[in-house]
Amino acid sequence: QVQLVESGGGLVQAGGSLRLSCAASGRTDSSYVLAWFRQAPGKEREFVAAITAIGWSGGSTYYADSVKGRFMTFRDNAKNTVYLQMNSLKPEDTAVYYCAADVRRTVLPARIRAAYDYWGQGTQVTVSS
Repeated sequence: QVQLVESGGGLVQAGGSLRLSCAASGRTDSSYVLAWFRQAPGKEREFVAAITAIGWSGGSTYYADSVKGRFMTFRDNAKNTVYLQMNSLKPEDTAVYYCAADVRRTVLPARIRAAYDYWGQGTQVTVSS
């Protein structure tokens, strides 16, 4: 079992930055994939970014094309926390952002919602134009 709690969402102007945090608990190791998804009103939940387990591929990161070059995810295993640094935000980034864990993988993160067993409650990010 993994419990995930996101924080850091809010309202920001276009071009601004936000950093989301996701604190994980329930497991003593960090040998699993962590990912970020987002869901805008009336849309499907979509993949944003993922990071492999530290020690496997050195914590490799993966990004959706829509955020590549603007967002960065990284994890601090000492704090059992994963972060999503979002820069150059656009109004189309407005969504509820979710942290998710796939405890069956250490590498090659999946980009589909069904692959993830555990989810946080979500945090709202609103980007004004």
